[in-house]
Amino acid sequence: MAIRDLTLTNVRCISEAHLEFPPGLTLIHGGNGSGKTSILEGLFLLGRGRSFRTRNSERLIRRGEDVLRAVGTIDAPMGESRTLGVEVRPGAVSARLGGSPVSVLTELSAAFPVQVVEPGVHKLIEEGGHRRRRWMDWTVFHVEPRFADIWTRYTRSVKQRNAALRADPAHAPVWDSELARWGEEISAARTRSLAALQPHWEAAVAALAGLPVQLHYLRGWSADVSLAEALAASLPRDRLRRVTHVGPHRADVSVRMLGRPAREVLSRGQQKLVAVAMTLAQLRLLQTQMAATPTLLLDDPAAELDGERLERFIDQVKQLRAQLIMTSLSPGSRLFGAPDRTFRVDEGRVVPV
Repeated sequence: MAIRDLTLTNVRCISEAHLEFPPGLTLIHGGNGSGKTSILEGLFLLGRGRSFRTRNSERLIRRGEDVLRAVGTIDAPMGESRTLGVEVRPGAVSARLGGSPVSVLTELSAAFPVQVVEPGVHKLIEEGGHRRRRWMDWTVFHVEPRFADIWTRYTRSVKQRNAALRADPAHAPVWDSELARWGEEISAARTRSLAALQPHWEAAVAALAGLPVQLHYLRGWSADVSLAEALAASLPRDRLRRVTHVGPHRADVSVRMLGRPAREVLSRGQQKLVAVAMTLAQLRLLQTQMAATPTLLLDDPAAELDGERLERFIDQVKQLRAQLIMTSLSPGSRLFGAPDRTFRVDEGRVVPV
């Protein structure tokens, strides 16, 4: 799958812009603060319903405006095309797919699978589990067809149980059976997906970092009991703090090297390479499962990588044969060869070159 064109309105410093993309490499260059990363945010918004830079989508709205829009055309492998549109207003994000309203934003990921490598990618290793859960579930969503529906049912049950814990804790266990059912299915789907990912991960981390880093799934409750048993055991603490403490919403992917958390032993550059390996492993798994490669966004990909590490990164990305959309300070950047199309961005104005 590849994106053919993109129209942005009121995205950060960009008032209005239209870009057309080839299936190969696009270079977007400009100075710091010119708006080139905002274009990548708009692309990511089309496939995820959010930015990769902030959890608060309202921050993307251009100052002084009350709505932003991103609209794009996606080309599917069989020659079909679909129009995606996302609109962000204060307090609300809405989307349309092929002219029809989207009920859940995960529908965007199915229509336009997109991933990003950006200067903050090391946070996948360095920060808490919410980033790694998001990374993991994007994979699971694509390789487990029922996952989106199961996750919706599970999160609804957790919200109902938490509401009961706040209002009348005695009624919280009413939700345990449903929560346990969907939670066990989520955990099983994640386990299968990570098992399928392992060979791609091992190849990618060996090629990029050459380090014995391992990934392990931590399901969010003790490995030796069922979720129903864990919920019952956790009930006194849940009543005290009025929130559900166990379940797949508390899961994580452990990233460890030689028995220690990777964030404690790896440099910033090594963390970036390991995080990139996690991303490329995803894309390779999806290539084998979907017979299509997601679009890869590259925001200043040379940042914090020295010559040898950068060469490894370039080689691995080239092997994907994916649609690449890259930003750079330099108009002459040739990291991945000569671009098929180039845009210059200057103070929010986007000009084809």
